[in-house]
Amino acid sequence: MSEPAPPVLEVENLTKRFPIHAGLFSRVVGHVHAVDGISFAIRRGETLGLVGESGCGKSTAGKTILKLIEPTSGSIRLNGRDITRFGSGEMRPVRRQMQIIFQDPYSSLNPRMSAGEIVREPLTIHGISEAAESHERVAMLFERVGLQPHQMKAFPHEFSGGQRQRIGIARALAADPQLIIGDEPVSALDVSIQAQVINLLTELQDDLDLSYLFIAHDLTVVEHISHRIAVMYLGRIVELAGTDDLFDTPLHPYTVALLSAVPIANPKNRSRQRLLLSGDVPSPVTPPSGCHFHTRCPYAMRRCREEQPVLHQVGGDHWVSCHLHDAGPVHPLPSVDPVPGSSGAGVSASRAAGDPAGP
Repeated sequence: MSEPAPPVLEVENLTKRFPIHAGLFSRVVGHVHAVDGISFAIRRGETLGLVGESGCGKSTAGKTILKLIEPTSGSIRLNGRDITRFGSGEMRPVRRQMQIIFQDPYSSLNPRMSAGEIVREPLTIHGISEAAESHERVAMLFERVGLQPHQMKAFPHEFSGGQRQRIGIARALAADPQLIIGDEPVSALDVSIQAQVINLLTELQDDLDLSYLFIAHDLTVVEHISHRIAVMYLGRIVELAGTDDLFDTPLHPYTVALLSAVPIANPKNRSRQRLLLSGDVPSPVTPPSGCHFHTRCPYAMRRCREEQPVLHQVGGDHWVSCHLHDAGPVHPLPSVDPVPGSSGAGVSASRAAGDPAGP
């Protein structure tokens, strides 16, 4: 039996902190803990969804992996090769292997360049093909993403939002990459256009054996396209599992709260309870000690305030970072008292955890 192929991307303990400067001499007075020690791998032909609320560090993680911004610590391996400390010269050939699709199809395209020139630019930069060949290649890419070759002469303002994002996808495909990072690539599009773009990405993955890191906050979109999903909160991954497993058996309280907030198509369906979180997301400048989520968690214990949980495997390909699942068999989260006047659940952490001191 042959050995399984190594992952296309391996990220280990990746950290990114932005310094905060203040005072007359612009001294460093603190740091923004944008990405706080995340680890995961993406296999060939796989889509890993990265989800979490705004400000949790998803986009920063994607840009750091691409080395558009330099990591503070940790390692990034592409096809087994450590690229963490590569300089700009060493990164140039590597960038052919990983590309990005940006969130905003309006601002990510140069308005002074025609659509054909935008898609041709990676071919020119990397010396992939001559001028005559590049014209044919760009025309082929246009057809591949659902555009017409005669549209190569048009400028970005002449396209709709969905068409602009297709241009962005064609540009990402031009260098023949193995890994594409989508930084919320459909969030700025109408729902009907979102479906078209997601279906296009799925078809391209099947045909070209691409690997995706799909960053989003819309769980319904992520569920449709992802093989596995990583849930991120305040710079850390709190749960990582196969898509079906995560939606059927969420283990981390934050994941449960996220899934319970997804709107249900039938407003009369009251079968699902809500896990309502209290308080606001803490500041990434001064994140809480221990588990970052303990200030809002209805199951928090004293241990959660003092000890950082480790992302560990709890069965199959399901990983979770929560003290509730540190030992013993995996079990559903205990029930909590319903909030008066709501159909959801949410409560005081001290009662749920049996801790008189509270979180």
